Amino acid sequence: MTQKIRVLIVDDSKLIRDVLTAILNEQPDIEVVGAASDAFQARDLIKELNPDVITLDVEMPKMNGLEFLDKLMRAKPTPVVMISTATERGSEVTFRALELGAVDFVTKPKLAEQTPDDYGDIIAEKVRAAKTARLKGPRRLEGDFSVEATMPPVMKRPVPKGVKTADRLIAVGASTGGTEAIREFLVGMPVDCPGIVIVQHMPENFTKMFAERLNGLCQINVKEAEHNDPILPGHAYIAPGGKHLWVKRDDGQLLCKLSTEAPMNLHRPSVDFLFRSCAKFIGADAVGVIMTGMGRDGADGMKAMKEKGAWNIAQDEATSVIFGMPREAIEVDAVHEVAPLSKLRDKALAASLKKREAAK
Repeated sequence: MTQKIRVLIVDDSKLIRDVLTAILNEQPDIEVVGAASDAFQARDLIKELNPDVITLDVEMPKMNGLEFLDKLMRAKPTPVVMISTATERGSEVTFRALELGAVDFVTKPKLAEQTPDDYGDIIAEKVRAAKTARLKGPRRLEGDFSVEATMPPVMKRPVPKGVKTADRLIAVGASTGGTEAIREFLVGMPVDCPGIVIVQHMPENFTKMFAERLNGLCQINVKEAEHNDPILPGHAYIAPGGKHLWVKRDDGQLLCKLSTEAPMNLHRPSVDFLFRSCAKFIGADAVGVIMTGMGRDGADGMKAMKEKGAWNIAQDEATSVIFGMPREAIEVDAVHEVAPLSKLRDKALAASLKKREAAK
């Protein structure tokens, strides 16, 4: 019999601890072995129980979740899934936690409302992914752990209107581990790069903050995609949580489109949804990049892109937190080359430049 995944829950709310315990214990392959109300109790239970995965609240008394996570990843690196509130403050702290080494996050159940039927499955999937994740060293950040210290700067400039849109496109898909992978991919991207469209599996109320954080770090402009946004060189567009992002040429203009069609591969936004639109409307002018993530979202869409002349690149196993999505794309023969995260940006730019030269 396969050994169950042993989980420690850390949350200052007894009600939340009880809810999460009940949800996770319903899973046949997961067992909650303990629950702690603060960081100090959690420290003792970690030593005693040696859990496989920890779920961690972001806001707790005595020592906040970020401070505890930072100490944990230094002393005893352990897979952590953050339990976050879907608020501006909650999302900002959550991204800070991912930078410090947390594998993933899930929004905290709203006890005043009916919990979605698939909520337990969502948490269980993230716990399973965390158990198999390749832990990364935390990205060291200057300053304290206050939310104010991590707030992004204002947008650099609004998207210009009435200008020629990009003639080339880089389409990116990612899931677990993707927030940090996308950050590394975009930081250092030159201002004359092709237009970039990105699907990162993420719930509503988090994608706007994610885009703003990236915008403050990058030379290029990064924004949450809006319906009919013109796709411009030197700009990246993040799919909003809860909506599919797809692209289309309309009277010579390359545009972002949003859709509330049913989830694809259990996700909305879905990488496959974006990649299929690239295959249909962009063809050989596109470069596809698939990054770290659990599952197989993006594999079939990337295969369609390849058949229409796009050049596709997958992140390698050694640098992926979870190699599921890249592996699935490789196995269906949708990928031209495999590269470590540190090389993905240069590979994508080189492929796009070759396509531009070939088109002349």
